[in-house]
Amino acid sequence: MFTTKAGAPDDVQQSFLLSVAGWAAASLQGSTAELPGIGSSAGPERTVQMGELTAALAEATTSQEVVHAVADHVLPPSGADGLLIQVLEGGRLHVVGAVGYLQDGFLDQLDELPLTANVVATDVLRTRTPQFVESEVEFSRRYPMMTATAEASPHKAWAFLPMIASGRAIGFCVVAFSEPRIFVDEERTLLTALSGLVGQALGRARLYDVEHARAQELQRGLLPRTLPRLPAACAVACYLPTGRGEEVGGDWYDLIPLSADRVALVIGDVMGHGITEAATMGRLRTAVRTLADLEMAPAELFGRLNDLVSELGEDSYATCLYAVFDPVTRSCTFALAGHPPPVVVHPDGTVYIANVVADPPLGAAEPPFETHELHLPDESLLVLCTDGLVEFANRDVEEGLAQLQRILAEAMTRTPYFETGDGNDIRRLTSLCDTVVSGLLPDSGQTDDDAALLIAHTWCTTAGNIATYSLPDDPRAAGQARQYVREQLATWGLEDLVPTTELLASELVGNVVRHAKGPMRLRLLRSRSLICVVYDGSLSTPRIRHATYNDEGGRGLQLVASLSKRWGARYLDDGKCIWTEQDLPQQGCSGESRDVSADANTRCAAADT
Repeated sequence: MFTTKAGAPDDVQQSFLLSVAGWAAASLQGSTAELPGIGSSAGPERTVQMGELTAALAEATTSQEVVHAVADHVLPPSGADGLLIQVLEGGRLHVVGAVGYLQDGFLDQLDELPLTANVVATDVLRTRTPQFVESEVEFSRRYPMMTATAEASPHKAWAFLPMIASGRAIGFCVVAFSEPRIFVDEERTLLTALSGLVGQALGRARLYDVEHARAQELQRGLLPRTLPRLPAACAVACYLPTGRGEEVGGDWYDLIPLSADRVALVIGDVMGHGITEAATMGRLRTAVRTLADLEMAPAELFGRLNDLVSELGEDSYATCLYAVFDPVTRSCTFALAGHPPPVVVHPDGTVYIANVVADPPLGAAEPPFETHELHLPDESLLVLCTDGLVEFANRDVEEGLAQLQRILAEAMTRTPYFETGDGNDIRRLTSLCDTVVSGLLPDSGQTDDDAALLIAHTWCTTAGNIATYSLPDDPRAAGQARQYVREQLATWGLEDLVPTTELLASELVGNVVRHAKGPMRLRLLRSRSLICVVYDGSLSTPRIRHATYNDEGGRGLQLVASLSKRWGARYLDDGKCIWTEQDLPQQGCSGESRDVSADANTRCAAADT
């Protein structure tokens, strides 16, 4: 190992001589010591260490778990303080994980280095043979092109180990030491054997990473990318995957616009984890949006959703909360199937949990479902979550909800969330969302189960933007409806919409007179659009007819559809209503009307998921 030339010893020789001197001194003093590189572990202890590493690698699911297993079971016994694992992808080596590399930019430099320029990696992967470099001097002599890289490294000795999986080289592992080192035969054999174990474990973990990434991409694609801008509510939401390295789950949330500025809020959880559960979540979310668009009440919607889940199989279950907020009546009607109840925050800082009993989960319930109702103040926060956020092995749902209540109450004392009018509702809600997650999941947001959180800020429609009139149950009703429309739109400064709105109201009222029954009411709502609603006491379904040239009637709903932006019907406990929406004119409206529209657009910014 040593040359016969005279002169000062190099780094390796100095390290070896110092180690021998220390060993000799310890022997003379009667203590035991071993030559460098051998370590203090005897043969049986090495066997135990190998067994522990093998068990840890067998349990490792992801690439990061493989890195942690190697760092915990290889570095301490060998006296190493650095670990670098790189995988070969697309002709380049990419850093999967590292330990003991603290310099800024060093790992980025390695990650950007082409494989052809990394002669050490090329040598190791081409020959599939470990390379042991015992000092910087030896590194510069063997790989002069990479001297600058070695000088930038915090280490002075390295074991470069190929990682082989399924008969091909997938990358290489570097075990590094802060001082020059002699690698004895026993240590070389041990590290070589370890590299084989690590290669097999990493190859398996990389396959899992790819499938897991695809599953997460599928789940993100099934969740809403943004939450809509609505006059009566704005919301933020977050999804937290499980922290145990398992597959994706079935939690979802949504904010759905309904007619007459009403808003549907939904949050749910498909029981289980995996691609199947994520796909089921997507089916349920699509079904909820479809049924909500049909203006179904929460209990009726749950009846249809329960049938869908039951058809998926005996082992398919889902919990769900579906709520409809009406800013005119200031009510929040909801149904609950095996799900945590909503938490409500009032402007005075009062926080309470809805005291209701949930129906069984979807797939296990027997309709009818119970309907619950909350009466909300002018503004409020509705906080909905899945059980993964509040329930743990050492904390049941009730304790988690009580803790959520305390976190919200404390947050209300620090930050004003109501009546600020500065257009930063989304920013404040996002901050509140982070506060809730960090308070319930202090361990870096890690959860035993996937979890979802939806926080909505709701506003009720002010009295000045609502006009309601009772109409007689006879042919005079159409004329009175036109008169009310003219007077109210003049008050709101929307004279440009008078002719169209008169015609719409007249057709809707005339339809009731001819085909339905009273009592009748006309309601006008001014929001980001002008909404016209006619109520009657009949459950008959309005349908557009294809009238021929010879028909004297049957064109009313065709006219309604052509003159309005949207229209539809909604069924109530005592009848139904037919509604239309028209865009507000860009010019010609009063200053008050413009302020209302601008305020609605400012408050209802979309929330990124």
